[in-house]
Amino acid sequence: MKVGYARVSTKEQNEARQIKLFEDEGIEKVYLDKQSGKDVDRPQLKEMLAFIREGDIITVESISRIARNTKDLLTIVETINGKGAEFVSKKEALDTRTPTGKFMLTVFGAMAELEREYILGRQAEGIAIAKERGKFKGKPKMLIDEDAMRRECKRWRDGLQTATETMKRLNLKPNTFYRRVQEFKL
Repeated sequence: MKVGYARVSTKEQNEARQIKLFEDEGIEKVYLDKQSGKDVDRPQLKEMLAFIREGDIITVESISRIARNTKDLLTIVETINGKGAEFVSKKEALDTRTPTGKFMLTVFGAMAELEREYILGRQAEGIAIAKERGKFKGKPKMLIDEDAMRRECKRWRDGLQTATETMKRLNLKPNTFYRRVQEFKL
């Protein structure tokens, strides 16, 4: 079976270009993630890797769509090959069914990782300059009802509810919850 994997970094980005490529290539099944490629913790990627079987050909528009670092790329392709399937990247004209394709996989994977590092570096430089000019203050602090925080934390400390239940009642993620517990000295 011809299987396609597409990824865009945010829900607002458009995957139409990748989907059009898959249509042109006669791809039969498409998996699409709408999240960062910084790691392999992506639901559609996991589902695709669980689905594929011997003889399948996995196609991506470019290597950067499936992985943003060499280690993840090689691990994903090793998983694909371990199931008897093959990996093809159209942009890089990479086909792991050939020895040259297998070699170039590592080279292009390293380039994708380098590109990500450049992007992060430029982003950090831009933030530093904005901070110098007083234009970047960081993410605004989330407003929390202090009375509710104190009340729910007291219930948690008294053993009437778990930390998880407390976070849920306050609609807070763990890192925010524990940081606020420290700030409020609860």
